[in-house]
Amino acid sequence: MSNQYEYGTNGNSILIVDFQPIVREGLKSLIRECEDLKVCAEAENAHETMEVIRRLKPDMVIIDLSIRGVNCIEFIERIKQRYPKLPILVFTMSDESLYAERVFRAGANGYIMKHETLNKVTEAIYKVLRGGIYMSHKIEAKIVMFRTLNHQSKGFPIPIELLSNRELEVFRLIGQGYGTRRIAEKMFISIRTVESYRLHIRKKLKLKNGEELLRQAIQWIKNER
Repeated sequence: MSNQYEYGTNGNSILIVDFQPIVREGLKSLIRECEDLKVCAEAENAHETMEVIRRLKPDMVIIDLSIRGVNCIEFIERIKQRYPKLPILVFTMSDESLYAERVFRAGANGYIMKHETLNKVTEAIYKVLRGGIYMSHKIEAKIVMFRTLNHQSKGFPIPIELLSNRELEVFRLIGQGYGTRRIAEKMFISIRTVESYRLHIRKKLKLKNGEELLRQAIQWIKNER
């Protein structure tokens, strides 16, 4: 069950969504330093998040991309469909050069990496609260370089960008060393569905077999770091 707080009295209320307690504690400590901000609650999964939003109507959500049991990009889309005016700031370790674009297409208002300085995180929070879009210069530069180096000459997207959000999640887990059964357990889907995703990924990336898929996924994970 989510925990509820009230830091400050008249400040903008923020919901923190992250499965790691240490990250939530760090964000709460940062927000405590801002007199016009308060943490109204924290959550670690999708169900808690939707329940808190429904009951407390926060002014903003700060969310990681690694929420257990859900594809977080699709989850952001779901939140924005139900609460289109609710600002969402993604606070994550996931590769900005690929995920940032997907996150913004899903409706998020900001994207910042967890290794950024506290001042940058505070800047991102305020910018998103005020109706702006936050993307660090580093993220923006990487996306520009990513497109310049990898797009095909006729303007078609590179193969990895052709993957759906779910296919990308499967591809990432393959690269992290998970087998089909473990991927099914982590994503709460059937083994047959995982196998179907693997086949679709191979076709889209033009890979001959499972071994080639594994090599490409591992290499992508290394490059992501």
